[in-house]
Amino acid sequence: MSARLPRLLSALLGLALSAALHAEVVQVAVAANFSAPMKALAADFERDTGHQAQLSFGATGKFYAQIKSGAPFDLFLAADDETPARLDKEGDALPGSRFTYATGRLVLWSARPGYVDAKGEVLRKNEFKSLALAAPKLAPYGAAAVETLAQLGLLASLQPKFVQGESIGQAFQFVASGNAELGFVALSQVYEGGKIKSGSAWIVPAQLHAPLRQDAVLLARARGNKAAAALLAYLRTDKARALIRAYGYEV
Repeated sequence: MSARLPRLLSALLGLALSAALHAEVVQVAVAANFSAPMKALAADFERDTGHQAQLSFGATGKFYAQIKSGAPFDLFLAADDETPARLDKEGDALPGSRFTYATGRLVLWSARPGYVDAKGEVLRKNEFKSLALAAPKLAPYGAAAVETLAQLGLLASLQPKFVQGESIGQAFQFVASGNAELGFVALSQVYEGGKIKSGSAWIVPAQLHAPLRQDAVLLARARGNKAAAALLAYLRTDKARALIRAYGYEV
């Protein structure tokens, strides 16, 4: 038995080295609203496949500009469907790879319990100093916030109180830190275990803005990258879809 142990250890080491040699790295540009679920997905992906996903988070519009300038991303998870479609049309993406990985929800949120009511009437009362949102020209969630206020007839009166973040992640930080009393953020940023995890919130009715369909696409430099193709496929698995739902997205 003892004589077989070294051979067994050697075989296991050989398998581990073989897996490491075949593992690849995928560089992923991820819309800020999808930060928390993507971190969890990347950890599961690495455990399940051996491949590694290196993540960068930011505003969809800023990522578009970086990709057009040659930024070394293999996979782009945007906060909309228009930007990946544009990259596809312009020849910066691999044809046939684009698909909707999630549909997001917009929420008006305050770090203060009881501050935001269940119908969003706090907006009409207009008794706050600052309203945070992501820059509409860079972030689809910011554009959805502006569209919502326009639908409610409140855009003109509230626009002077806007505090704009470069991304939805920065908008969230403005509210979480108390620099803004409330703000429009992604539901995924404040949602856990089927409920709002802190503060107070109004989940914006979906009919008040265009659907927040979020598309993923393989970029041109990902051709031949096994990790990139594997991660795109992984996002379609039942395991990944269940995790995405747990953060308040529709899939």
